[in-house]
Amino acid sequence: MKHDTPPSLLSRLSLAISTFFSILGDGQFALRVQALRSGEPRTEPPAPAAAPAPVRTPPVRMSEATPDGALQLLGLLQREARFIDFVQEEVSAYPDADVGAAARLVHEGCRKVLRENFTLAPVRGEAEGSRVSLPVGFDAAAVRVTGNVVGQPPFTGSLTHRGWQVVELRLPKLAPGHELKIVAPAEVEL
Repeated sequence: MKHDTPPSLLSRLSLAISTFFSILGDGQFALRVQALRSGEPRTEPPAPAAAPAPVRTPPVRMSEATPDGALQLLGLLQREARFIDFVQEEVSAYPDADVGAAARLVHEGCRKVLRENFTLAPVRGEAEGSRVSLPVGFDAAAVRVTGNVVGQPPFTGSLTHRGWQVVELRLPKLAPGHELKIVAPAEVEL
């Protein structure tokens, strides 16, 4: 699908954050991003076998997310981990050791933000690599089925990622007049 207009700032922010964590958690994805950034020709994996025609369902009415929580989280990640500074920096000219050292600091700060503001738990309790069965009616929002998906559930496969869910959210309260769009104020030393 081709888009003629660039995505909004919030869409780009969401994409950047999800891509950052996908790169950390998925080596194959990181390899594809690295190839894309270096300008290597794109190779597409072979197309999967034709799936049965999808069942037509009425369009789902999408709700618009409010940006306040995302902006607040981005501000916390910047304050504790210098997340925006790290992601905005062009790191290809730096040696891997320097990038790794910077990534370690960003990682520590991001972990601190997550631990202080969220209680997280795995979506699935089984160990990664375990064989699992997904019954008819499984929660497709909580479990993404990948690979050669043919037919209807029940499905049996290997758990490649346990998933994460937020059990508790503890974002700080905001003072009246707090400008969330300023995620990192400019600094002037006197």
